[in-house]
Amino acid sequence: MNKLLIIVDPQVDFIQGSLPIRGAKEAMNNLASYINDHDGDYCCKVVTIDWHPYRHCSFDINGGQWPVHCVSHTRGSSIWQEVMHALITTKGELEILHKGVNEDTDEYSIFMNKESSLRLKEIIEVNKIEQIDICGLAGDICLLNTLKDGVAIYGKKMFQVLTQYSPSLDGGLALNEYINTLCK
Repeated sequence: MNKLLIIVDPQVDFIQGSLPIRGAKEAMNNLASYINDHDGDYCCKVVTIDWHPYRHCSFDINGGQWPVHCVSHTRGSSIWQEVMHALITTKGELEILHKGVNEDTDEYSIFMNKESSLRLKEIIEVNKIEQIDICGLAGDICLLNTLKDGVAIYGKKMFQVLTQYSPSLDGGLALNEYINTLCK
């Protein structure tokens, strides 16, 4: 079976930066171990990242609801070191896809960014992906939105959520509720 691993926004700002998620550091370090332990299980690994301009509409200083986070080319936008090391030292193609790149557009889901969405579709088709394992930060925001959009395109049977690597701002309520609806 051709499997794809999608990791949503494993970035420093969501772990110990300007918008930290409780339990994210432990979850991402455990995810790094999972990637190492499953070396070769995934023909492809995709990491999505927020790649915001400084004047992004989601920032509270610009009238949005979030503190300044994941500004492109800053330390806060970088991929958590342990996860990145595991990704580059294990088998399987690695692709990093950007979202939230325009000042006036909020893109919680990778599928909302046209360029990244087309690249992801190409990866899925070319590699004949049969299962997508998905996890990341925050479980109730960007992961949940990416999952919902992915299910709308590829169907619920395509996805398996690795919840142990998906801490949420709401303690997991919204993500777990959505996963439960998929099981019905």
